[in-house]
Amino acid sequence: MKIFEFMNNEFKEDNINVPNYWNWNGFKICWSVAGEENEIPIIFLHGFGASRKHWRNNLEYFSKRNFAAYSLDLIGFGDSDQPGIRQIGRLNNEIWSNQVKDFIAQVIRPKNSGKVILIGNSLGSLVALTCAVSIEDKIATVIASPLPDQIQENKKIIINKPLLKKFKNIFITIFFIFFPLEIILFLITKLGVIKLGLNSAYFKKDNIDSELINLVTKPVLRRTSARTLRAMCIGMSSRDEKFKSSYLLKRLSASKKVPFLLIWGDKDNFIPLFIGKKIANFHRWVKLKIISNSGHCIHDEDPSIFNKVSYEWIKDLKHLKI
Repeated sequence: MKIFEFMNNEFKEDNINVPNYWNWNGFKICWSVAGEENEIPIIFLHGFGASRKHWRNNLEYFSKRNFAAYSLDLIGFGDSDQPGIRQIGRLNNEIWSNQVKDFIAQVIRPKNSGKVILIGNSLGSLVALTCAVSIEDKIATVIASPLPDQIQENKKIIINKPLLKKFKNIFITIFFIFFPLEIILFLITKLGVIKLGLNSAYFKKDNIDSELINLVTKPVLRRTSARTLRAMCIGMSSRDEKFKSSYLLKRLSASKKVPFLLIWGDKDNFIPLFIGKKIANFHRWVKLKIISNSGHCIHDEDPSIFNKVSYEWIKDLKHLKI
């Protein structure tokens, strides 16, 4: 199989953002693809507040190298449905991981039986890790740029006492139900907070263009955004320890079946580089690649570097039958 030959010369840039819709458990999920007929399936998973369009500078590169490059709007983000706690319950990386697993089974598998590569940014990295743990035989590799969540180096996983955990979850639920997220989101859109946040995330400010601001702002303006944010806040705050990075990495390290690459910007203000170094030091099978003068979203801030590093990593995994 000529895995890495250049192909798909008729690729059109517009295909990157052409929306496709998939019914997942009654919810409308939006996704895009470039080079769908290519041999190697790869899914790009965006970070918090972003969408499939955040991979605008990556899909074409991979589609021209024989990858079927999919970008997916996680439920609650982008153009996918924004359910609240009444519609879906709590939203967390377990739910998003189930979404990705079903996407592989229902959308990718009818066309492609190959192992899937998962590439994530921040929250998307956590979702990719969660997915890899549950279906590691179907995942070729995970590229996380960067990986959020607190990392515990001790071998013991803290398990909350049932009554304490129940009380904590009730408190979290009540707090976020009454917390005025509608007002907060309104102020965020009116006071320029989104652009301020992007300035913190990006080291190279010139990359913050109108397209980027629009793709982050548009989902927030939807009338259902507050209810789905509430479901996320409750879900991520009350999730079990087994869905946090420390536990998931320990699970994945038991078999080491899924090669794992961390790509980290040394100027990341959101998730500092020392966390990446801590992960790589504790989990020696994890490879860390540090990108100089780059921030939290390397794939969009320095796409040529990100694409090349990711591609070289995948290409060098010769033992994988992809």
